[in-house]
Amino acid sequence: MGSAVATVVGESIAIGIFLTPAGMAKALGSPFWLLAVWMLMAAMALSGALCFGELSTRYPEDGGLYVYLREGFGKRIAFLYGWMSLLVMDPGITAAMAVGMATYGSYIFGWGGVGTKIVAVSSVLALGLLNIVNLRVSAGLLRIVTWLKFAVLGALVLRGLLFHLGSSHNFTPFVQQRTGSMPLGPALAVATVAAFFSFGGWWDVSKIAGEMKNPERILPRALVAGVLGVTAAYVIITGVFVYLVPLEKVVSDKGFVAQAGEVLFGGPGAQLLSAAVVICVLGSLAVLIMVSPRVYFAMARDGLFFSAVAETHPKFGTPSRAIAVQVVMASLLIVLGSFGQILSYFMFPAVIFLGLALSTVFVFRRKGIPDGVVKTAGYPITPVFFLVLVVVVLALIVGHDPVQAFTGLGVVLLGLPVYALVHRKTSPAALEPIADQKAS
Repeated sequence: MGSAVATVVGESIAIGIFLTPAGMAKALGSPFWLLAVWMLMAAMALSGALCFGELSTRYPEDGGLYVYLREGFGKRIAFLYGWMSLLVMDPGITAAMAVGMATYGSYIFGWGGVGTKIVAVSSVLALGLLNIVNLRVSAGLLRIVTWLKFAVLGALVLRGLLFHLGSSHNFTPFVQQRTGSMPLGPALAVATVAAFFSFGGWWDVSKIAGEMKNPERILPRALVAGVLGVTAAYVIITGVFVYLVPLEKVVSDKGFVAQAGEVLFGGPGAQLLSAAVVICVLGSLAVLIMVSPRVYFAMARDGLFFSAVAETHPKFGTPSRAIAVQVVMASLLIVLGSFGQILSYFMFPAVIFLGLALSTVFVFRRKGIPDGVVKTAGYPITPVFFLVLVVVVLALIVGHDPVQAFTGLGVVLLGLPVYALVHRKTSPAALEPIADQKAS
């Protein structure tokens, strides 16, 4: 169970916590509203984890959302999820992480906006090539950056609290917004989207259910424990940040580690911490580019996607074409959009599919509850609560940046004619859901 919990925590505590607290604090300008947004998204994640506990024990196999969508709504929706992963979500996350890494690098080296984009694109291209040539390097990076990530956050929290380098007066007034913050409505929209992004990834552990021993027992507990652990970490980290940096002095376009580091260690120490963040993100990027193509690579082998995507490099045996698609799409997003625009582009369709996947709990309940399936606590209130918040998050994303949100959705819908094309060129047997194949 420990490894599963670590997966939930490791997937969630990624680049988001390094990027979002400063922007959230600047927009909201209120400790109360900052805490309220974190707790709302924590409640959403916890309710989702409870539902995914039931789904993962009903289908304890690799694939996660893809499996639930395939078994609940059929192969067309499952295909659109893979299409969305290929052209929207995975490139979007890759681009957002690369821009975040380059932003921290600019604090050290002083490159401007154009330089940030150049560095971000160059990093994605280099890491894509690395993953095509040698996967073992990426696997090693994952182990290193995981510990480095927690070391950076731990250093900030411990030094800030033990040496009393901040001020409790930064929390007063507790509710009132500071001068220079955004109006509350738009601020809540920006902060909620950012917090949702930071919590994202807790569901990814369900993708490796088939590789676990006793997933029926481990996964439900790991999902809940992991979300609670992430919530505690985010609340503590954000609290320390406010303790160290007055909200009226927060700079939204500078990473919170850099700003807090200046208070804790001075300029050189802040640059050292920022360098550690850059290394963390580079490692996470390498791993993301390594694992993301596996979804649509597997779909292509199953006959649900273009066979060309499933082809491996003749020398290195890696899914080079799938990696190339992700790298090219991510590079285009970096060039064409800001960090906020990139979030709106991929998060809108990603949240839709997350909601669809969780809603399958209602579909499967009509089939009864087999032995061994862990029931969702508080059903049906728990999934309804989650889905209501999904609608809220979607509305906030559209209100914040409708053009980017609907652009991402439009790219997903383009998958419908593509599915029809693939369906015509593929044998019906290859397109049957796995459950139907087993039944026959």
